[in-house]
Amino acid sequence: MVPVIFDLDGTLVDPAGGITGGISAALREMELPVPEQAVLNSMVGPKLSDSLLHLANVPGELVDETIERYRRHYRETGIGQSKLYPGIFDLLEYFAETGRAVAVATQKPQSIARLVLEHHRIADFFVSIRGAADDESLKANTAPGKVEIVGAALKDLHSQPAVMVGDRHQDVAGALANGLDCIGVSWGFAPDGELEEAGAVAVVSTAVELRSTIEELDAVRAAALSEVQNDGSL
Repeated sequence: MVPVIFDLDGTLVDPAGGITGGISAALREMELPVPEQAVLNSMVGPKLSDSLLHLANVPGELVDETIERYRRHYRETGIGQSKLYPGIFDLLEYFAETGRAVAVATQKPQSIARLVLEHHRIADFFVSIRGAADDESLKANTAPGKVEIVGAALKDLHSQPAVMVGDRHQDVAGALANGLDCIGVSWGFAPDGELEEAGAVAVVSTAVELRSTIEELDAVRAAALSEVQNDGSL
């Protein structure tokens, strides 16, 4: 069975306003304009300092303090607001029972990602939890991006290939750069068509459909491997 690497926010966990609410609160405290909801939603997933700078138009000299204020709000209330998407716990439990290895690759800071997974009591399902560096500031120019984070999770799994599951184009790009297929989920934060345009092999709308699609990929790979082995024996 092919291992699965999951994105976190928008894929496993619905932030339910915990992220966007924390960003809004931080911006208000800094007496900065709060973007409309669609822009706030688009800030879920990418590196926060980049989103604040380029999407919320926060002046560079104020980004780091805005992140500190956001972090406080998120730890105090944001994690508690989040919830698992329907069917996710059952899916992870099924994978554990059947021996399929799973990992997390997220651009959320790794320590906070683990806190979120522990809050929802799913951390123990994962062989690997990989995220961004805890320093999200603009100074952290060497911080790993999605490509590197997916690569680190893949290395932890000691397996090639695997399949990525995510809700944004960054997930697809991170997968493709590591030679992996990516299944998109429609319940996250991608605008219509984003995942297909980015190159997702499929876009699913439920956890049940996700399981079926992963199992179909298993069957396709098994058939391809069988053909290669048969050709080699001729």
